[in-house]
Amino acid sequence: MSVRNFCRKGIFMSRVCEICKKKTVAGNQIETRGLAKWKGGVGKKITGKTKRKFKPNIQKVKALIDNKTVKRIKVCTRCISAGKVIKAL
Repeated sequence: MSVRNFCRKGIFMSRVCEICKKKTVAGNQIETRGLAKWKGGVGKKITGKTKRKFKPNIQKVKALIDNKTVKRIKVCTRCISAGKVIKAL
């Protein structure tokens, strides 16, 4: 069985926060040349754009679910620092 079939069947976990559903998004990396206008130049010129991915900082955390069961979940660091996750001891 190929890796592609494993992914379709849901065996591999994706890089998604289980609380806020934050996931990998696509964007551009922009290369510029020139001096900014406020520094006395003629402005920044875009010389290239390349596709890239912005990945969330996902951590595996043992958390209390419904204040009774302990489960290991994938959570982004923003949710951890905001206190949306109750860590199990």
